[in-house]
Amino acid sequence: MILPEKLKKGDKIGVVAPAGIIRKKDLEDLNNSITLMEASGFEIEFGKYVFNASLGYTNSGKEKAQDINNMFRNPEIKAIFAVAGGADSNSTFEYLDYDLIKSNPKILCGFSDITSITNIITEKTGLITYNGPTFKALTSWETAYGYEQVIKRFVEGSKKLGEPDDEFDVIRNGYAEGQLVGGNLSRIANLSSGTYSVTFEDKILFIEELYFESPTTEVNYNLYRMKQNGVFNKIKGIWVGNYEGEVALEKILLDVIGESIDVPIIKSNNFGHIDKKVVIPVGGTARIDTNSSEIIELV
Repeated sequence: MILPEKLKKGDKIGVVAPAGIIRKKDLEDLNNSITLMEASGFEIEFGKYVFNASLGYTNSGKEKAQDINNMFRNPEIKAIFAVAGGADSNSTFEYLDYDLIKSNPKILCGFSDITSITNIITEKTGLITYNGPTFKALTSWETAYGYEQVIKRFVEGSKKLGEPDDEFDVIRNGYAEGQLVGGNLSRIANLSSGTYSVTFEDKILFIEELYFESPTTEVNYNLYRMKQNGVFNKIKGIWVGNYEGEVALEKILLDVIGESIDVPIIKSNNFGHIDKKVVIPVGGTARIDTNSSEIIELV
């Protein structure tokens, strides 16, 4: 795997919009994030199509991918953040220049719909990407947890998957080591089959979901889709994140996989569509040890 270099003060951060257009209601948060990151010592550069909507409802996949490719091509850009989540990052897949990305490894970070891009880029290039705050999410939530995690990971080089007071619950006992794959459940389920799919063999799957977009029946559907594509027979462990539905995500998961799939499962509320957004390396190696009720990134 290819590990991108850390950030240092004075570096320039690129911002792209692969998952939808920016609306007026987003501008205050974006300005706050610009102010915060500039105060932290970074320069910010937005992609050409971040504030456009050439199709009326969004930009074309080719335009979105062009912004991403240009950020990887530009030697002044040291990290790339998706500006926000949305719905159609997969429209970029056939237009991304994977050879260019592999030859110019950089930090790439986002969550929610950005799960599609981070996982497919890691799959195609071997570049470790990151499930973590979008640029907007650096200031759009009530606490500074996500921003602090970004600084600890990308500037200080921390390998901690969370904070000491983050709670981890054991759902199913066991021990596992493997590369991390996952993020938003509906998006990673879409990557379990088809032309653009990712490898799950011997990996640790991490999943979270946004309730009002994915009620329990939708979660059940996506988990069954993964089961029917053989995902749960391939992975070594599961890390469950936040889901605020009336039925816990881990309960739905256990209902789907049953007793025949015996892998360790651990649960925490430090990633997902919530204030706490630990930065998780897609393609990084981690260990689940339910004896110590934690997940540890292996260096």
